[in-house]
Amino acid sequence: MPPEALETSTDSAVLPRRLRQTLEGILGKRVVRATPIGGGYTPARRLRIALEDGNRVFVKAATTDHTARWLRIEARVYDALAGSAFLAERLAWHDDSDEPFLVLEDLSESHWPPPWNPGQVESTLAALASVRESRHRIPFALERIEDDRANFASWHRVATEPSPFLSLGLCSRAWLEAALPPLIAAEAVAPLAGEDLLHLDVRSDNVCFRPGSGEAVLVDWNWVCIGNRDLDIAGWLSSLHSETGILPETLLPGGGGFAALLSGFWAYRAGTPPPPGAPRVREVQKRQLQSALPWAVRALDLPPLRGR
Repeated sequence: MPPEALETSTDSAVLPRRLRQTLEGILGKRVVRATPIGGGYTPARRLRIALEDGNRVFVKAATTDHTARWLRIEARVYDALAGSAFLAERLAWHDDSDEPFLVLEDLSESHWPPPWNPGQVESTLAALASVRESRHRIPFALERIEDDRANFASWHRVATEPSPFLSLGLCSRAWLEAALPPLIAAEAVAPLAGEDLLHLDVRSDNVCFRPGSGEAVLVDWNWVCIGNRDLDIAGWLSSLHSETGILPETLLPGGGGFAALLSGFWAYRAGTPPPPGAPRVREVQKRQLQSALPWAVRALDLPPLRGR
């Protein structure tokens, strides 16, 4: 479609006037269309922007203090790791106290799973290998996931407040009472310590594959941290299982500690009301729990799950 055939967006609810003016000033081109992009689990503004020269870009703008802080972390990652095959090209960054925003290449023509095509699992594993080996390129301090274990380990919280988890119908109260001691013990020794760079939020909505090359590109870098290289793989495997049927232990043998840790994290949260600005996050967590909990059962040799 030629640029002149595009209609100028006038919906300020989609693209606020101030954001539009700043964006046009930075890019030096007029915006002719702004399309909101769904699928995110934070209230950040996500837009596909069509420009007057026919090109398109992706804009992610902060809308709250939390999203502004996360976006600033992302911007530093894009700056430090520029040129990496697993990273989208950063086109611009504007740090504004009210609404900072990041401009990236448009990846809409890439393949976003599911479905997963042959070779894409291997491409994702290769990308994660490149990520973890890139730690030396990060010039600023990052949190160590081991130091945040207390936030992730959650089966003891489920033991104190089991009703939200039990409301999901994944197991009986009797099963939970019998399984809690080994689950709590396993998550307490999950091997989080390490020296590798981690994305820490690998899911199908955060990975796409470039047309032609099939290289995996990871997006949403606000949870980047340092830790055990296998944690990124473990965190991805529950969503991969729900979409492909591949058992997590096929790609990560001996991951019982990770399975306990991740299933506990989701078990404590999936049955509670969604946080403000993220109405779909509990659905995602429940789907991941439905894969992670059976993985923990198999890995720890627990009794079969029994629903209520």
